[in-house]
Order: sequence, then C-alpha cells, then structure tokens
Amino acid sequence: MQDFLFYFKQGLFHVLDFSAYDHILFLIVLAVVFSFKEWRRTLLLITFFTIGHSITLALAAYKVVSFNVDIIEFLIPITIFITGVINVIFVGKINQKNVINLIFALFFGLIHGLGFSNYFRGMIGKSEEKMMPLLEFALGIEAAQIIIVLGILIIGSILQSLFRVTKRDWILVTSSIVIGFSIQMILERYPW
Repeated sequence: MQDFLFYFKQGLFHVLDFSAYDHILFLIVLAVVFSFKEWRRTLLLITFFTIGHSITLALAAYKVVSFNVDIIEFLIPITIFITGVINVIFVGKINQKNVINLIFALFFGLIHGLGFSNYFRGMIGKSEEKMMPLLEFALGIEAAQIIIVLGILIIGSILQSLFRVTKRDWILVTSSIVIGFSIQMILERYPW
C-alpha cells in the first residue's frame, strides 16, 4: 500500500507541479471546448491521453524506446500549439464526439509520456517490477488530469452562466492565451 501511495503521489504531483506547466496548458486546451454536460466525453478524452502516456512510459521503462529529450521537450509545446490552433480555427464547428479527437489525445499522450519517461525511469531505478509502479503512477496522472479538467469545466461554467461569456469567446480567449504560452515554450526549447 505504501508503494502504491508513493507512485500515485508522484504521478499526481508531477502533473500538478505548476513549474512544469506544459501538461496543465495541454489539458486546458484539450478541455476548454467541453462543458459539464459532456463530462463523459471529456473523461474518455483524458483517459486516452493517459493511455498514450502509459504506453510510452512502459516502452521507456523496459528500454524499448529511447528519444532525444531535447526533441521531446520541443514537441510537447507543439502539441499544445496545434490543439489550441484547432480550437481557434474550428470554434463552434468542432464535433467533440469525433473519434479524431480521441486519436489526437492518444497520439499527443504518447509524446507527453516520452517527456515523463526519464523522470519515471529514474524513479523506479533498476527495479525488476515496473508494471505496478507504472499503473500506480498512471493513476496519479489520471487523477491530477481530472482535477485540472474539472477546474477548467467549473471556470468555464461560472463564466458562461454568471458572467454571460459565450462559449465561443471562452474557447477563443483561453485557447489564444495558451497558444501564446506555447509559442514562447517552442522558442525556448528549439533544439537546433
């Protein structure tokens, strides 16, 4: 039980660490297009993202894949940028039920998981048992993502119901702000 709590907390606080805000920014642009009525779809999208994470974490933990950290750190803000731009271009036209959203979440989860892979590999060390720590870590990540997305849904709901901000404006402004942050991150992390 103590091991479970350790790895769960590591996953939870790794995502909730505001100094590593790239993950939070991605979750914001992923969730901003949804409302509370669509919580099942939102949860499914986040779970696909976590599955993508877990796949690359497992492959990295078992030393099946290895990538240049600089390239992965550069690709992460690109995934944020792309998601934000899609939100802006297709605001009001995007069908949140589209299976393409799930594929994007899974694929971008693979990239973000590679960003966690060195951290996770260092955390488990040379331990023979990798699968249980991976699952416990993934549960922590999933819980943190749900907390963040729930916060985004609450903020969006308050702004739209109490302050009469349109859903379109909420999506456009939030996505644009995140795009700005992602551009700054892309320029800072440009590896060449």
